Amino acid sequence: MFSTLEVDVRPGSGLGMFEIGTSLWNVLDTLRGLQHSFPQVDVKYDPDTPTTPIILHLRPHLDLLFSGHHQRLHTISIKKLRDPNPPLTLTYKNSVLSSSEDVLKRVGVSRVFGPTYPGDDLRYPGVSFSFEEDSRGDTLKSPTAQLDDRQQEVKRVILSQKNPDNEPKDALDEVSECAAMAGELSRAIVKVHEGVTLQFYPSGSEPVQVLLGSSTAQDLTVELGPPLRVHYKEDDRMTIHSRSSQSETDADSDYFYNYQQHGVDFLISGSTHAVKKIVLHSNVPGTPLFQRYKRCPWEIEGHPEDDEDESPPRKKFYERVEEIQHFLAPGEAPPSMILNRADDEEGLRLPSSTTRLFGYDGVILEATESGQVVSVMLF
Repeated sequence: MFSTLEVDVRPGSGLGMFEIGTSLWNVLDTLRGLQHSFPQVDVKYDPDTPTTPIILHLRPHLDLLFSGHHQRLHTISIKKLRDPNPPLTLTYKNSVLSSSEDVLKRVGVSRVFGPTYPGDDLRYPGVSFSFEEDSRGDTLKSPTAQLDDRQQEVKRVILSQKNPDNEPKDALDEVSECAAMAGELSRAIVKVHEGVTLQFYPSGSEPVQVLLGSSTAQDLTVELGPPLRVHYKEDDRMTIHSRSSQSETDADSDYFYNYQQHGVDFLISGSTHAVKKIVLHSNVPGTPLFQRYKRCPWEIEGHPEDDEDESPPRKKFYERVEEIQHFLAPGEAPPSMILNRADDEEGLRLPSSTTRLFGYDGVILEATESGQVVSVMLF
């Protein structure tokens, strides 16, 4: 026996616990604690596209579409309204809109939401209702058929942001800034050898600057709040490539501040407590670190072409590694190291577990075999 899934419909805003504009990382994190309500979650994406839209199928009733660039909830599709496994109840303004006993029909939608423009679907700002056609024939219908249309059963309810012109948002558009984004990272401007400037929603918020060798663990706590996780550096395999034996000794007491909710890690010196390294994660689907971190929308800033250039060139997280390499150092790419993150997880099998590390002066790029940049490390 399944318990009823009861959710309220909020046109242009969300459905139940799902708020339009919420990040993929937050939604999946929430679903982990709700396995009794959503026991099966399928993640669909295009593995060859760095800005692939992502769809979460919460069977049997919900499809959640997330935008490609910033991985934010864009569209909610509600289907199989009468599937009893589990029973679904939709409410609107504290009244039942659809349930196992109350079949939602075209006439019911019109009674609740009022008149709208003609069309096969009933479209309102932030919500639309789709119907299954009983027959496909002549476009001209008889008066009797038009009367029967009023009894058409709603097969799908679609929620998205409201557009001023009442047109549905394109599925490939990004989500407009909204309340669900408040306090979250909107952009991370990277300056090699210097650090990173973190910009937050709402737009106009005071940015946070983190400088290598200068900002401290206390500064991070004051500016960003306590990290979600603190752990001491245990993986010292890269120290074998160090030219200084002293660096191996110093690294023994280094520790990480992990801000998974912003997609950023900070390696902090155990002796000076200053930031030594900054790691920015792209949250690429299908990679071992997918969903361990929220997508950090980083941009590597270059030098202005002249003193009057107010917009220095930048390379962004979704651009291919070859383009970023040429931006950092025109010419032949440096030799790369191979990293297989699945080696640390016994029995883990992923389609793209192997990445390559490309080292430059002050920055390391980690990229998949298909050229998507998984992370950027500043040091």
